[in-house]
Amino acid sequence: MSTRWYPRYVRGNPQLRIFLPDFWMIIKKPEQPLPANKVMFKIPVQMTSFDVKNYLEKIYKIPVMHVKTRVVCGEIKKAKSAKPYLIKEDDYREAIVDLPKHVQFEYPDLYGGDRVKLEDEIGKLEKQFEFIKKREKRRMFAENRHNVPGWF
Repeated sequence: MSTRWYPRYVRGNPQLRIFLPDFWMIIKKPEQPLPANKVMFKIPVQMTSFDVKNYLEKIYKIPVMHVKTRVVCGEIKKAKSAKPYLIKEDDYREAIVDLPKHVQFEYPDLYGGDRVKLEDEIGKLEKQFEFIKKREKRRMFAENRHNVPGWF
């Protein structure tokens, strides 16, 4: 599973060998709710369902009953520049992993249930961003006026 090169084996004292996988997996919350014993992951296109099953069983010791995968086309967006052109994000694969019935999975609550604090932080960041934009506009305006002192 790994394509990394490791030091050649030398006789003598035992060496510490760690084999790291080349793949990554990201837990993804689906749009429609899944049963409690199913989990959705975002994985690279090169990863197969057999790799997903081995990854979860060998590294995290999670019992896996079945894995279903599908390829998702990357989003196509317009570039924000003077010359408009299209940008396509990379394709990825979604894997839905079935766990045994007695295993329950809950998606983690990343914000701790405190949405009010999060919205306050977003508001503060937006105010700072607006202030920086105004300051940058003033600086650009001052640079474009030649033969005028900076204090004016």
